[in-house]
Amino acid sequence: MNYSLFTSESVGSGHPDKVCDQISDAVLDAALSVDKNARVALETLVTTNKIVMAGEVTCNETLDYKEIAKKVIREIGYINPLLNFDENADIEVLVHQQSKDIAVGADNDGAGDQGMMFGYACNETPQLMPLPIMLSHELVKRMDELQMQELNYLRPDGKAEVSVSYDENGKPIKVEKIVLAKPFDPVVDKQKAKNDLYNLAVLPILEKYKLNKLTEEEIILNGTGVWEIGGPASDTGVTGRKIVVDTYGGMGRIGGGCFSGKDPTKVDRSAAYAARFIAKNIVALGLADRCEVQLAFAIGVRDPICKSIETFGTHKKDIKEIENFAWSLMDLSVKGIIEKFDLKRPIYKNTAKYGHFGHEEYPWEKINV
Repeated sequence: MNYSLFTSESVGSGHPDKVCDQISDAVLDAALSVDKNARVALETLVTTNKIVMAGEVTCNETLDYKEIAKKVIREIGYINPLLNFDENADIEVLVHQQSKDIAVGADNDGAGDQGMMFGYACNETPQLMPLPIMLSHELVKRMDELQMQELNYLRPDGKAEVSVSYDENGKPIKVEKIVLAKPFDPVVDKQKAKNDLYNLAVLPILEKYKLNKLTEEEIILNGTGVWEIGGPASDTGVTGRKIVVDTYGGMGRIGGGCFSGKDPTKVDRSAAYAARFIAKNIVALGLADRCEVQLAFAIGVRDPICKSIETFGTHKKDIKEIENFAWSLMDLSVKGIIEKFDLKRPIYKNTAKYGHFGHEEYPWEKINV
């Protein structure tokens, strides 16, 4: 860790790209609910009162794509016509079956695509995640909760950005800056909104992580001074554009593809989960303070064609010993990964918000030691 200051950001569930991720993963969950061997690769685009769903779905039952999308939109809170995006938006569905050229490989327990995937872990937080991204996730999640439950003047969409300073040993020292963005009803004074978010979101989260308290004046809210209308009417969204938010906030490397809308035969998703599991277990056992695991696959091939580990000089044991431990943790074939985490079940929609890692409810977050 050579940075003395590191910044990460996260986005709320109402961010246009995250709306798309959640719709795509809701389709995946619906497909797996009726057919555990369903194949899904679905992209979603949203803009002003318009939703486009396109991709490949092979499933033994017909799915109601439009109703799936409408349910997600309602749950996020897009129910105000003033936002120019709600369940009455025009929905276009352009879905066909998976290519036979892809299916022939995946049907034989091979990878559904080629590519490289990374997993990362560090001992900065109880979740063994980098501190900047975990704080950013916590802040946007809390703002979403406040929007839905306590502060009804808040509107869907939002971002949080956190800067953390580090010492010469790569250990986080303190939070230097927090930037929040959240649209809200203009009848509410900006200072009141800032005060509410400071007291109900910022302070509790800093206290939870036992961090220094920033003053309210040190917090930036809506840098341009005003944000009334968020969501797809202001910014077109597309599935898979928030892969840094989905992973490690830029501190760990990212692979070649996004996660959402893809069934687990797509190693962009499942192998990234396996790599995180291995990296987390290495750090949890105290074998290293930081760890990054790389896996690489070829389409139709059962096992990874490459696997490697980087500890950034923080390892406590011989690298060979760490590698032996890592590769003994699980079967890294595509079938082995799917079976280890029981991935052919509807568990994906919630992963499409607040990151795919650092949340105990996901099987790839379990400690195996």
